[in-house]
Amino acid sequence: MADTFGFVDDNLAVIRANIREAAESCGRSADEIRIMAVTKTVAPETVNRAVALGVDLLGENRVQEFLSKQDAYDKSAEIHFIGHLQTNKVKYIIGPMTMIQSVDSVKLAEEINRLASAHNKTMDILCEVNIGGEDSKSGVAPDELIPLLEQIAPLEHIRVRGLMTIPPPSSGDVFLGRMEELFHKVRDRDIEGTSMEVLSMGMTHDYAEAVKHGSTLVRIGTGLFGARDYSR
Repeated sequence: MADTFGFVDDNLAVIRANIREAAESCGRSADEIRIMAVTKTVAPETVNRAVALGVDLLGENRVQEFLSKQDAYDKSAEIHFIGHLQTNKVKYIIGPMTMIQSVDSVKLAEEINRLASAHNKTMDILCEVNIGGEDSKSGVAPDELIPLLEQIAPLEHIRVRGLMTIPPPSSGDVFLGRMEELFHKVRDRDIEGTSMEVLSMGMTHDYAEAVKHGSTLVRIGTGLFGARDYSR
């Protein structure tokens, strides 16, 4: 376990240095960018090592896996749900999650709103955008985003805080640039009930470039915890 912890320590140091360099290159402060530890298939004790090093935000992809691990997590960390979420699974995560980043339909937003009301809370959400138009990915199409926001923003027990995306693999940063433009377009629209504070964009392979395109939250799994067995 000591070797594993050392691996996490070293990886986090590299990630922080890369974020700092990327931020400074475009006139930003590294303090503007939050690091999320993506925990899929990672043992809780390893996740807790990252928390001990100051990573205070965890990202969960799978409802069942989260339920099996949540009691073992360091309770000082905030937890966001970042995976595709079916409406019938919202009830299992509405309590412990502080944000749901993968909202892409009125139906899902309404179910989150209903259950948040029952829990006497307001749930922070991000709208997930399928910026590359990929059939294999969830998310609202860019040209359907504003109509979606206008429908869900009035819901009393959700609070739209920004946008999330998983750009397709690319030889350049065209999709990161498109997402940055869309984020600013929506923010300038100033839709009542939305704040557009968070742009969740960038993963292990592209987080430094995402920072240069305005990301405020990067979601890193493999780069922090190493290659994992996703068949588990």
